[in-house]
Amino acid sequence: MTGAPSEPATATGDAATTRTAVRALVRSRLGIDPRALAAFRIGLGLVIVIDLLVLRAPGLVTFYTDAGILPRSALEDLSPTLARWSLYALSGSVWVQALLLTVTGALAVCLLLGYRHRLAAVGSVLLLASLHARNPYLVNGGDTILISLLLFAALLPLDARWAISPRRPEGDTVRDTRDEPRVVSTATALLLLHVVVIYAINAVLKFRSDEWLSGIAVQRIFRLESFTGYLGPIIADYPALLTAINWLWVAVLSASVLLVLATGRLRTATVAAYVGAHLSMAATMRLGLFPLIMVSVLVVFLPPSVWDQVEHLGSATGLARRLGALRLGDERTEAGSSSRSVLSPRVRRGTRLAATALLVCLFLAAASWQIVAAGLVDNPSADDDSVLERSSWAFFAPNPPDTYSWYVVEATDGAGESTDLVRGGPATFDGPPDVAERYSSTLWERYGRKGQGAGEPAREAAGSYFCEQAHDGVESVTIYRVDQSVDADGPVGEPTPHELIVSRC
Repeated sequence: MTGAPSEPATATGDAATTRTAVRALVRSRLGIDPRALAAFRIGLGLVIVIDLLVLRAPGLVTFYTDAGILPRSALEDLSPTLARWSLYALSGSVWVQALLLTVTGALAVCLLLGYRHRLAAVGSVLLLASLHARNPYLVNGGDTILISLLLFAALLPLDARWAISPRRPEGDTVRDTRDEPRVVSTATALLLLHVVVIYAINAVLKFRSDEWLSGIAVQRIFRLESFTGYLGPIIADYPALLTAINWLWVAVLSASVLLVLATGRLRTATVAAYVGAHLSMAATMRLGLFPLIMVSVLVVFLPPSVWDQVEHLGSATGLARRLGALRLGDERTEAGSSSRSVLSPRVRRGTRLAATALLVCLFLAAASWQIVAAGLVDNPSADDDSVLERSSWAFFAPNPPDTYSWYVVEATDGAGESTDLVRGGPATFDGPPDVAERYSSTLWERYGRKGQGAGEPAREAAGSYFCEQAHDGVESVTIYRVDQSVDADGPVGEPTPHELIVSRC
């Protein structure tokens, strides 16, 4: 009789223990350390600044104005929707493009420093999406991944550490997250799952590929001279090493679920494998900022123990003290403040629920879009050159390309003599020693590769642009695309030229 009353208490205690265990399980796998969020924020800001300064600004006139290779009239013929909604398409003047690019850069710096990071992230999404829409042939999968990550950045507390925060109104009470081991929310869970989905889709595609499963895919990739660069040509001479890299990358992609299922050292090792793979890509292939974008988001998977070591190292060098001083104007009132939020609790709950529902819908839409783009489900309405295909995150999957291309722009004068406007001298279709050297910048290479399936308006605009660039006396300009087939051993056959357009100057 005396033991009976303790049974409900024991059941309640067991339920509480179970809830605590489940919360710990979720927190350790779907939570993110505040310092990792700060590093993610800094990485995103740096990537955007580098993109604007190193890639976009030097080609501002050539690729984003009416004096360039794709004027607004051509864009409107190719895609009226993009021309209508892009802020960069409001004007073809250089100063307007420079102003918008400057505002985009300023928002990136605010994001980097953590100053009003939510507003900076939303503004960056709008302006970067407009920049990409202004010239869609300069967009790669890394650019669209960056946009998706910025949407998550707008919903995460990225300014909890290492940030310049705006001065808060007196009496405003906020929750101090600096001493919390992890931040757990729907946004953190979906961000982690978003990254895993990117890798998981690629893993599925690899297992549907004969080239990847036979171990020759990486060998063929390193024969694509339009992609291979830096240390790549050296590694291309070691087929056994490339075969090992092929299988290693397939194994790493297959382990993508460990990014969320594993904890502690196993998770750290998994993150290190991905970071090492992407840094290796950056050192051997011309992939734009894609490797750096992925490294920026992979830091969110690192457990608190790693960030403890980082802070310990920072303390030893004095860096932590300087970063801590960045949190200017962050005035928190003591507990018990009588100030109240302007919004009622019911409105705040409704807003949070709406934001959560919107975020889940965006995540499902992005995942579905990429499943269709990757060809994992049939999409009869899309052809091989659809927007979905060009925006896919299925890098070199299911099969890597079996050709690479370059362009010959032949200018013919009144005497019938021809000149190659790209390299100078007589126009020939022989393979150049280095295909990348035919392009004066990364944007030129990307435009040539992404614009292979461009419509007639884009070709006519390109012909008019090169006529303007030609010297006096040139009567016509002919643009050729030259294709070179490759296999795992190197080039196959002779280069094949294709005449794209003849423009009378």
